[in-house]
Amino acid sequence: MTDKPFRLQPLVNEENRHFWESGEQGRLCFQRCAACKSYIHPPAPVCGECLGREWTYEPVSGDAVVHTFTINRHPWIPGFDPPYVVAIVEMVEQKGLRLMTNIVNCPIDEVAIGMKVKVTFEELEGGAWLPLFEPAE
Repeated sequence: MTDKPFRLQPLVNEENRHFWESGEQGRLCFQRCAACKSYIHPPAPVCGECLGREWTYEPVSGDAVVHTFTINRHPWIPGFDPPYVVAIVEMVEQKGLRLMTNIVNCPIDEVAIGMKVKVTFEELEGGAWLPLFEPAE
């Protein structure tokens, strides 16, 4: 028996592989426009800022701030027992660069909007690494 909760597996493809597999090296990578340097997430064929069509994949610090959150108390997924925190975090590198994630390693009543968090990863079956966030020290 494992202490890891059940997680749905992402569909990894060429457009998002950098995001799902970079956690193996302890890095969180995003698509980044080569022209205006804006991070793009989720991955897209065109930059939403400048309409550029060339990009790179670059790591970020992994530091973020809780933008909003909710505490789930309903058992939606067997094996993923509530309560748990579902949050949207905003990466410090760019306003609007946000991820939906779980806040882990923190009592649920201590999570707050504006809380500083950092990325941690959970390896999923099939080689994907799920970015989760925990309180920054």
